Amino acid sequence: MSVKHFVSEFAKLDTPSISDAMDKLSIPGGLLGIKPVVPGTSFCGTAFTVHYTACGAVAGTVGDFLDDVQQGEVVVIDNAGRDYCTVWGDLMTITAARNGVAGTVIDGVCRDIPVIRERKYPIFTKGTYMVTGKDRVYVDAVNEPVSISGIQVKQGDILLGDDSGVIAIPQEYAEKVLATAKEIAVKEAGIEKALHEGATLKEARGKAGYHSLQTAEKK
Repeated sequence: MSVKHFVSEFAKLDTPSISDAMDKLSIPGGLLGIKPVVPGTSFCGTAFTVHYTACGAVAGTVGDFLDDVQQGEVVVIDNAGRDYCTVWGDLMTITAARNGVAGTVIDGVCRDIPVIRERKYPIFTKGTYMVTGKDRVYVDAVNEPVSISGIQVKQGDILLGDDSGVIAIPQEYAEKVLATAKEIAVKEAGIEKALHEGATLKEARGKAGYHSLQTAEKK
């Protein structure tokens, strides 16, 4: 299956189902502390990774990489969790939205929130702060493996973000994660149906084998 097909299929699911599937497969993927700036926004796409480092005597560029991001990709920025300066603002939001970028994930903070809200652009960060990153940090690597909340993300990995947070799916495990997540989603839907029909929580969960849904498979 093509990567485009996987993105399309993962987009039909939610992050909890995928997280449960990855727990079952013993694959780490939840990006702790990364939350939507605009509640109700979501994205699914492949990673375009960006790494920032602190400036030395000579400052480097901040955001020119955005012109190279393809439609449907997710910008994944490793700013080492820095909360004292931003690496994303209004100009980047306008550009990304115009170019059809699927969304942005930052291990760090962003600013110019009114523009982000106006555009309803899917950006997920560890917070907001108004101080610019210019002359404080610069891009030293693009499309190399990065670390977001301690989870490795590589170019081409699939990321899904919704109100529950963001999860990163290694591209090499996409098929297995998708199949497992779909199985879990079907069983969860069955439990919900049983609850609406009057079953007790214990009955509904027991019938679906709920307590083993996320249990790691024996190797």
